[in-house]
Amino acid sequence: MSKNAIRLMVLAVFSVLLATTPAVRHAYAGGDPPASDPPPSPKKKKGGTSYIEEPAFVQGYRVAYTTIYDRNDYAAAIDQLKALGHDDNAAVANLIGYSYRKLGNYQLSQVWYERALKSDPNHLKTWQYYGLWQVEQGNRDQAQYHLGRIASLCGTGCEEYRSLAAALDKQPGTGLVY
Repeated sequence: MSKNAIRLMVLAVFSVLLATTPAVRHAYAGGDPPASDPPPSPKKKKGGTSYIEEPAFVQGYRVAYTTIYDRNDYAAAIDQLKALGHDDNAAVANLIGYSYRKLGNYQLSQVWYERALKSDPNHLKTWQYYGLWQVEQGNRDQAQYHLGRIASLCGTGCEEYRSLAAALDKQPGTGLVY
């Protein structure tokens, strides 16, 4: 497929998504909030507080985040994230999916990315990471769809868009893993 055809397809998908997507309530310029912030989409407990306000959850999320991005210990991070007991949260499910992808378990990674998007269809980092998953699997058309979805949520200047677009600009079969 030529670059112009791809661009036209992205523009068409973007236009349709823009027209049909509800406004985004929360968007972080860099995708997921920084490690110092708990993930969004809280669920209220009986006492009126959300679990993301619980110090144990916030601390556990930060530890898992550091385990992934600083130590690259994906297996340990999966255990830490699941131990939080809130893997229905998009940010948590996305990090589990990311960790499985980094471990090379693409089937489980896909399950977790889809779980994250079911929880929050507008979760930018999941669209990005799942798009990179699609690139790694050779599903460039699907990755292009994910890119269009990201564009509809945060435009073409956000980090999630730039990252996935850069991966799509690389030649297929280069063996690069994102």
